[in-house]
Amino acid sequence: MRSGGARRTTVAVVALGSLMTTLSACGGPSGRGADASASAPADDGAGRSSAGTADPARIPGVGDRLQRRIPADSRQVVAVYGDGSDSADSTVVLYTKQGSAWHRARSWAAHNGTKGWTTDHHENDKRSPVGVFTLSDAGGVLPDPDPDPAPGTGLPYTRSAAFAAPRWWDKSYWHDFDYVIAIDYNRVKGTPPNDPTRPEGASKGGGIWLHMDHGSGTSACVSLPAPAMEYLLRTLDPDRHPVAVMGDRAHLKA
Repeated sequence: MRSGGARRTTVAVVALGSLMTTLSACGGPSGRGADASASAPADDGAGRSSAGTADPARIPGVGDRLQRRIPADSRQVVAVYGDGSDSADSTVVLYTKQGSAWHRARSWAAHNGTKGWTTDHHENDKRSPVGVFTLSDAGGVLPDPDPDPAPGTGLPYTRSAAFAAPRWWDKSYWHDFDYVIAIDYNRVKGTPPNDPTRPEGASKGGGIWLHMDHGSGTSACVSLPAPAMEYLLRTLDPDRHPVAVMGDRAHLKA
């Protein structure tokens, strides 16, 4: 259910050069395939009381350093648990907050950067950035899957054919950007996900999204099955201040 916010559904045209700058963080072969769904991490590793039971006021598997970076008003967390610092495989879990307690809503197998994770991401390093990032804009080739009949709800969504993956990429990647949700790393919030502006400079990379999975690692994005992307686009609510908490398990626990 959505409580409000300002949805923007637009059709955008982006110059090819700008589009390719944006897509440079996504796509590319390597890694192994993933199952269509996954359970939460078996070993949370953090967020437990001295008695060893889960602390409902914490995101499981996330240590104090990143836990403190989750905004106090956030009530939706997309947690990305990387299998290892050099692994392209991960599990995504959506947590929602009710009162002071976090509850696991859904989980899916996913992929991250081909070479794993980094705390100092740079353009073309093939690693996803570790950290806590807001989620504020969405878009894609396909229409917004949110069934809400009234405008003014959900993440702002920009529909455009300009999101389409280049047809010189392998065919298995052609639908990667049918749906995307911008991860607010080195980008301007409130703009379409394929806006090429990089506030921290081009060398720090950008164009890092949640997007459709092609069965292997990405250049820095996090990729999920189509049903997962559809669910997130129907569920994430700007009034609930959603964020992504992402990294390999060791960095998340630190």
